[in-house]
Amino acid sequence: MFAGLRTPAPPGWSRWLVPPAALSVHLAIGQAYAWSVFKPPLESSLGLSGTASALPFQLAIVMLGLSAAFGGTLVERHGPRWAMTVSAVCFTSGFLVAALGAATRQYWIVVLGYGCVGGIGLGIGYISPVSTLIKWFPDRPGMATGIAIMGFGGGALIAAPWTARLLDAFGRDSSGISKTFLAMGAGYAVFMAFGVLLVRLPPPGWAPPGTPAASGARPATVPGVSARDALRTPQFWCLWVVLCTNVSAGIGILEKAAPMITDFFAGTPAPVSAGAAAGFVGLLSLANMLGRFVWSSASDLVGRKRIYRLYLGAGALMYLLIALNGNSSKTLFIACAAVILSFYGGGFATVPAYLKDLFGVHQVGAIHGRLLTAWSVAGIVGPLIVNAVADAGKTAGRTGTALYGTSFLVMIGLLAVGFVANELVRPVHPRHHAPPAAAPPAVPVVRKGAAP
Repeated sequence: MFAGLRTPAPPGWSRWLVPPAALSVHLAIGQAYAWSVFKPPLESSLGLSGTASALPFQLAIVMLGLSAAFGGTLVERHGPRWAMTVSAVCFTSGFLVAALGAATRQYWIVVLGYGCVGGIGLGIGYISPVSTLIKWFPDRPGMATGIAIMGFGGGALIAAPWTARLLDAFGRDSSGISKTFLAMGAGYAVFMAFGVLLVRLPPPGWAPPGTPAASGARPATVPGVSARDALRTPQFWCLWVVLCTNVSAGIGILEKAAPMITDFFAGTPAPVSAGAAAGFVGLLSLANMLGRFVWSSASDLVGRKRIYRLYLGAGALMYLLIALNGNSSKTLFIACAAVILSFYGGGFATVPAYLKDLFGVHQVGAIHGRLLTAWSVAGIVGPLIVNAVADAGKTAGRTGTALYGTSFLVMIGLLAVGFVANELVRPVHPRHHAPPAAAPPAVPVVRKGAAP
């Protein structure tokens, strides 16, 4: 049934066609990062609290992690074209169901459509190109996955202004929100189809020119570890904690970006308008996107463990600067938030290469899918901390920076926990390596060890 979707690339197929295919899917599903633009109109039209308006986004991230975990093995089995097709159908259907919920003013249908159905599309689409890119680019895995996953971070750069313009055109009441969901679902369906048409698996035995495998030399290899055995290693769970804490710290800002900057500077001589707040969301998306490419490419040179030290340590410092300076400097607030989001994005783009360094390419897509359950947890923890603290502060009569100070200190603590977990990562014990007959030939290792 799926044989046609696993067709390998024909002779002469350029591997540089695969990153654009991955980008077309990731730029679409990255719309999730622009959810905060929907929050104010949903809250005003349906009478929701900040915590309630975050539910579709939180459920989408939960379903992303769960569908990636359960679907990772299917992606490995059926190939990237199958995965991208499933992602496109689920993601765009989620918008259509959400449109029905907004039109009928039934918020639970919005949550079900965008969060549950669309979230499945997020998870399958997110992991769909990862193992394929690592197979096409064994010589530069960090750069390759960074290019693709950069699209997920940059999705809001397109979606935030597009959403704002659609809402301005259709209206910010429930009817206008419904029409906006419909228009976005149709647009993304067309856009994601390009990825399905372009992506291909490398031919059996293919290796990039100039590598030892291509010249017939016997390369240094990372022994393969199965997805099942990877769950039994401390390395997997250390990385799980690293990813969960780094994501919690970034997603807490990203999910509430538009109302957060408005609240921060509401009582100052230079308040932030709704349009400027949407622009702030776009700027964070740009930082998120660039961080995925720049930092993951840098990890090919300096190593995965060292780059995560930067993400977690410097990220905690950025939060501390925001907490100490409050609303005294808009430039400092925006700069620190952008750096935090660049580390957040970099962490996502670097982790597939980190997994490849530790576990080899044997079932790396399935291992990556299981690791993304950390994202599911972080998708609840990060927004819940920020929204719950802010809602409690509003109930107590607090305003401005006082709404967020406590949550920022919690984020600093989470990043410190992640820093320690990263330091505990060591090479995988040989007892977890798959027998040679069970694992395909490993990919050349051209970068020095990931974990000293």
